[in-house]
Amino acid sequence: MAVEEEGLRVFQSVKIKIGEAKNLPTYPGPNKMRDCYCTVNLDREEVFRTKIVEKSLCPFYGEDFYCEIPRSFRHLSFYIFDRDVFRRDSIIGKVAIQKEDLPKYHNRDTWFQLQHVDADSEVQGKVHLELRLSEVITDTGVVCHKLAARILECQGLPIVNGQCDPYATVTLAGPYRQVSLPTPTTASGPSVYHWLFFRVDLWNASNLKFGDEFLGELRVPLNVLRQSSSYEAWYFLQPRDNGSKSLKPGDLGSLRLNVVYTEDHVFSSDYYSPLRDLLLRSADVEPVSASAAHVLGEVCREKQEAAIPLVRLFLHYGRVVPFISAIANAEVRRTQDPNTIFRGNSLTSKCIDETMKLAGMHYLHMTLKPAIEEICQSHKSCEIDPVKLKDGESLENNMENLRQYVDRIFNVITKSGVSCPTVMCDIFFSLREAAAKRFQDDLDVRYTAVSSFIFLRFFAPAILSPNLFQLTPHHTDPQTSRTLTLISKTIQTLGSLSKSKSASFKESYMAAFYEFFNEQKYADAVKNFLDLISSSGRRDPKSIEQPILLKEGFMIKRAQGRKRFGMKNFKKRWFCLTNHEFTYQKSKGDQPLCSIPIENILAVEKLEEESFKMKNMFQVIQPERALYIQANNCVEAKAWIDILTKVSQCNQKRLTVYHPSAYLNGHWLCCRASSDTAPGCSPCTGGLPANIQLDIDGDRETERIYSLFNSYMSKLEKMQEACGSRSVYDGPEQEEYSTFIIDDPQETYKTLKQVITGVGALEQEHAQYRRDKFKKTKYGSQEHPIGDKSFQSYIRQQSETSTHSI
Repeated sequence: MAVEEEGLRVFQSVKIKIGEAKNLPTYPGPNKMRDCYCTVNLDREEVFRTKIVEKSLCPFYGEDFYCEIPRSFRHLSFYIFDRDVFRRDSIIGKVAIQKEDLPKYHNRDTWFQLQHVDADSEVQGKVHLELRLSEVITDTGVVCHKLAARILECQGLPIVNGQCDPYATVTLAGPYRQVSLPTPTTASGPSVYHWLFFRVDLWNASNLKFGDEFLGELRVPLNVLRQSSSYEAWYFLQPRDNGSKSLKPGDLGSLRLNVVYTEDHVFSSDYYSPLRDLLLRSADVEPVSASAAHVLGEVCREKQEAAIPLVRLFLHYGRVVPFISAIANAEVRRTQDPNTIFRGNSLTSKCIDETMKLAGMHYLHMTLKPAIEEICQSHKSCEIDPVKLKDGESLENNMENLRQYVDRIFNVITKSGVSCPTVMCDIFFSLREAAAKRFQDDLDVRYTAVSSFIFLRFFAPAILSPNLFQLTPHHTDPQTSRTLTLISKTIQTLGSLSKSKSASFKESYMAAFYEFFNEQKYADAVKNFLDLISSSGRRDPKSIEQPILLKEGFMIKRAQGRKRFGMKNFKKRWFCLTNHEFTYQKSKGDQPLCSIPIENILAVEKLEEESFKMKNMFQVIQPERALYIQANNCVEAKAWIDILTKVSQCNQKRLTVYHPSAYLNGHWLCCRASSDTAPGCSPCTGGLPANIQLDIDGDRETERIYSLFNSYMSKLEKMQEACGSRSVYDGPEQEEYSTFIIDDPQETYKTLKQVITGVGALEQEHAQYRRDKFKKTKYGSQEHPIGDKSFQSYIRQQSETSTHSI
């Protein structure tokens, strides 16, 4: 959610890895252990809670949390709670990071000391305060001063037990006396000359015996009224300084965290056009290493930094497949050994990983979630390491339990090909083509190029850590985690199609267990699955590959142009579907009687039973006519419809409407239209969930890419120097330039110049915005209340910048 600011949108997000706590204080009972969980809070508002780790003073959480932050906040806080036997939760300690300090810990594993939690320091919210000083004449004619304090509004107060019933007390404080006046509206005093300041305390009215809850205070010196008889400002509530002392720093233990806080200031779309257009042309640049997107991958410290916004931007504009295909082809050309293809953490690998996470999450959940949930709930023992067996456990029983789990997950994966999102299939197709062309003597490389992603980087990690893929709400318990580790190892090896499976395991017990899966049917299932997900109807006819057989079998077809009834109208034929065409012949192995190119399939839909009084019929709609087919049973009919839909759903001329019944005796049975070319009368079915709608803001992603380029400007300039060096001197390369991939120095230099120009223009716009904001901003306004430390820091920075500029 963005916050609008004069022609600019501000997005806040945070990604947190909650690692572990250590050295928590012992429980004051005989057991000494604690059952602890950790919460993530924006100020006092809880936004996430980990699972409970039982009986530990050093609990490991291993949980990730990401959220878009929809409001302003002052602290990102983490509380460690202990759940005792009476189900009441007590706070052990907290870590509170001020918003302005978050950049200090950006993307670094950091141990934070837990701090004591004092009720008087737990504050949140802001107050709109008005002061008025006026003269009054008493009955005796004496002129006195009257001070009125009024709370106009409060915002952002914490909700306590589902509600908040606030009231305020106002205290006039000075060196000689103090007067406390509880009031929700106005406090007046006969004179102000002896008061140094007044204090406003906010409380939440409570019916509990523990008394009202302190919400925060603010202190205002009376000299704010020196220049005017009235004063109005917003204040952040502050903790009460009551002299209470926290425990020694090491007494409460510590918490390991990794926090990435991002704040994006996004202009309107036209500001980003030059840089965005340069990025979107990346797939068409020759060589692709000279493109703006590839350059970003070269200068970023980690490829993942570049991959995330690039993939999101390209997905938003429908350019992710051409770009990944281009960088994959370039990487394959640089690869010397087919056994190492796509095994490194390259820009290609990271971009495909990110695409699978974004486009494949629904597919992953649909495929794995039921099986993972059953494993977590059934809690069967699957330990097959003899050293780790518990007393009373049977190795044979555990092996059988594990084998059943592996079989189930293997089957759901290898039968899920028709549900794989189109964008993933198109990428896998390009990987397969590039690998097969580069290593023509290796017949397996077309499979390993795809399996290295779909098994090694998609399914196996999701099985190993289901919480990271939202398959489970939290990190699994140790026993289930061990079971999933063993399953993941086995699935990964099955998917790798390695020739020496047992040798791929370091552990002898895993090699022994894998003997269950040495049958050829497992390798065949993997290859069929990989064939399906890497097929595409949009093929280069000069492809070096042979057509891939996807499905075949006997079905009954209706002869075209015959009468409605009659046995001769329907004939049994052998049907074959490849990624190139759909054919039928009299018997298996005969020459085809009819061939339909995949690109000519406009829709595949069920056919109403009333058409021919026959069940399990479907129609393959072509530009000229529809082919009516009857499958052997409903399961077969669905399987054929699914796979035909899958291979043809990328066709650009696919229909949106169709006729659910046949055209017979001069009209359509469904809508009675007489023309055989009349548009359909029913909407085509949505088919398989091949793609998902992604909520991506293209301008925000371009802003992130600009920020990355800007932060790595020194590397961009170094890369320019490297291009110049290579252009004029074709000798041994300087070591400082050797990290860059530069295939065409002149083309790369041209791109770098455009990138630096585009980034510089955006930086000028941001600088101008900051200057304008600095001029317009008022300290004490609703947006920047008094006590806003981050704004005070901003003021100092802008003052230094202005002075430096002058």
